[in-house]
Amino acid sequence: MRSIKGVRSGFIYEIVKNRYLYLLALPGILFLLIFAYMPMLGHLLAFQNYRLSDGLFGSEWVGFKNFEFFFGSKDWLRVTWNTVFLNGLFLVFGLGTAVVLAVLLNEVTGKWFKKTAQSFVFLPYFISWLVVSMMVQTMFSSTEGMMNQALTALGSEGVDWYLTPSVWPYILTFVYVWKVAGYNSIIFLASITGISSEYYESAKMEGASRFQQIIYITLPLLRPIIIIMTLLGIGRIFYGDFGMIYAIIGDVGVLFPTTDVIDTYAYRALRQMGNFSMSSAIILYQSFMGLIAVIFFNWLARKIDPDSRLF
Repeated sequence: MRSIKGVRSGFIYEIVKNRYLYLLALPGILFLLIFAYMPMLGHLLAFQNYRLSDGLFGSEWVGFKNFEFFFGSKDWLRVTWNTVFLNGLFLVFGLGTAVVLAVLLNEVTGKWFKKTAQSFVFLPYFISWLVVSMMVQTMFSSTEGMMNQALTALGSEGVDWYLTPSVWPYILTFVYVWKVAGYNSIIFLASITGISSEYYESAKMEGASRFQQIIYITLPLLRPIIIIMTLLGIGRIFYGDFGMIYAIIGDVGVLFPTTDVIDTYAYRALRQMGNFSMSSAIILYQSFMGLIAVIFFNWLARKIDPDSRLF
């Protein structure tokens, strides 16, 4: 057995040998322990009638009573469907737009114009959802909104957008794509720049056009990163973007049938009823469904492309 200063253990030997690397990783490990793993104790509240005075381990255990309350109403079907449907729209149109943006940016030859275009498509990512919500309200206000003014100018009647739930999944999708697609495009653009130029040079010698090079070289070689990004997105398909939806929709109850997601529903259960246990039960259900989604789609990715699976 190899040893370092008398230490004769494989595990200890590894720690001592690479101690500086482990020290570099220590802040990240502590961050995960404190902010990712320790909060998982909060899932115990889902099985309790939690009271602040009794604490986490002193509150009454009620088993699955909190889940019965949640699943006993039709709300769980509505919020689950809204969460999956909205995230599905975000995933498909968000990644699709990001890939198109990355390909278009890669085709730009002017260095100055390319950097300017990258800055413009990346800029919305840094705008807070609160500011975005004000922009959306300016666009879709029933009285002075820009959309209604444009419709009136074209001879059509204005639409009371905040009383029309059916249009909001698509409005939210447009806003999400506008804000996030530019950020995701940088990831795909980095993958494109890593593709060997020999592929394109060989294609040019065979007489392939730029469009053909994109279809038969760029997109197929982007397939692994597209699958990985899709799997990461699917892993969060049961997690609604709380900051986005609550900032834009808020407490407009008329729009809840199409925009209320698991996160906002759990937040209202906590804020309006002060029920920590029921909110925890909803979030535990959300986490469990997310785990099932990751396992299933990772298995599916393994069948389609084994090299692109997450685990």
